[in-house]
Amino acid sequence: MIEGAAGRLHQLVRFRKRAGCNDKMPAVSTQEYFVSRIETFFLSGQAGRIECMLKHAAPAATDDPPSAGAAIICHPHPLFGGTLHNKVVHSAAEAIVRRGIPTLRFNFRGAGGSGGRHDHGRGEQEDLRLVLDHTASRYPGRPLLIGGYSFGAFVGLRVGCTDDRVTTLLGIGLPVGLYDFGFLAECVKPLSLIQGERDPFGPIGLLMTMAAALPGGCRVLTVPGADHGFNGRLNELADRVSAALPGEILDPATGRVPGACPDTRTGS
Repeated sequence: MIEGAAGRLHQLVRFRKRAGCNDKMPAVSTQEYFVSRIETFFLSGQAGRIECMLKHAAPAATDDPPSAGAAIICHPHPLFGGTLHNKVVHSAAEAIVRRGIPTLRFNFRGAGGSGGRHDHGRGEQEDLRLVLDHTASRYPGRPLLIGGYSFGAFVGLRVGCTDDRVTTLLGIGLPVGLYDFGFLAECVKPLSLIQGERDPFGPIGLLMTMAAALPGGCRVLTVPGADHGFNGRLNELADRVSAALPGEILDPATGRVPGACPDTRTGS
């Protein structure tokens, strides 16, 4: 694994040179940048155990970067095969981890290794609140992001809007044609929505109309040609997720991830 990390570090150096980064890389080991750690565990929920997977953006022997926030990503509808291993959820989570943010995925009740039965979004909110409690206790004082895809966006945004520990919200593939997202009218937290241009369950025109009416504002990022499942567009999706991350989640002081190339562009 160290050899693989060394290769990735070499690629980063080459990328920084092509990007015009003239500053020297910090003198760190390859492990300090690329040896991530995946932790799987179960939490005790109201309907039974909740299966969790937490990917750390740090070496196996240390904690995550102290300045970084943390993220939780919710999966799509379990009655249609949605689990924490869904390809869209996985792509989004990996994009966040690559920016230096520890990211937790979990299975709602009745999905994967979690106990209980599907509760049509009611009990799933309680599942998320329990996962949020756990995440907040592991990363006290850090800014937290809640994101979700499809049904997971409905649950995640509903819980995230009302919990003071959550500073940032991310919705992917909102099924605005199937669920009532009217609760967003009461939400003033930073919100980014990523939508496929050809999503039949969340027509882009309907989403734009909803977003324009939100009093707290909203950033909408579209993925051209993408359907609800972002088939063939996962790389573009990951790019949008990365672009949606606010500075305070990356680093409250600078908005940058350690080791990133400084932005030398000037603007008007």
